[in-house]
Amino acid sequence: MTPVLFIAQRVSAMVLALAVAVHLATILYAIRGGLTAGEILARTHHNIGFFLFYAIFVVAVATHAPIGLRNIMREWTLWRGPVLDVVLAVFAVALLVLGMRAVIAVYVA
Repeated sequence: MTPVLFIAQRVSAMVLALAVAVHLATILYAIRGGLTAGEILARTHHNIGFFLFYAIFVVAVATHAPIGLRNIMREWTLWRGPVLDVVLAVFAVALLVLGMRAVIAVYVA
């Protein structure tokens, strides 16, 4: 793995660790508070804090997952070279686009 991918993998893992913890804490808070889906959407609607948090979450996922999958594919299969990198780059873009669509949908809901 190149040094850039190594650093990106580790930094995105740190961001994800914090983001997942905050996300789970938020879910527990919402459930214990008895919030409905409508009330949750009302609180996230046009809330720039939620938008930025989940946008960063999506970027971290779109960075972390393809790098890890690349390493797994290279270790467990004979698939190597630029074709693997292109396929995983497309996967990264798909994660980014789909994740940001969800974040934007909640923000403007």
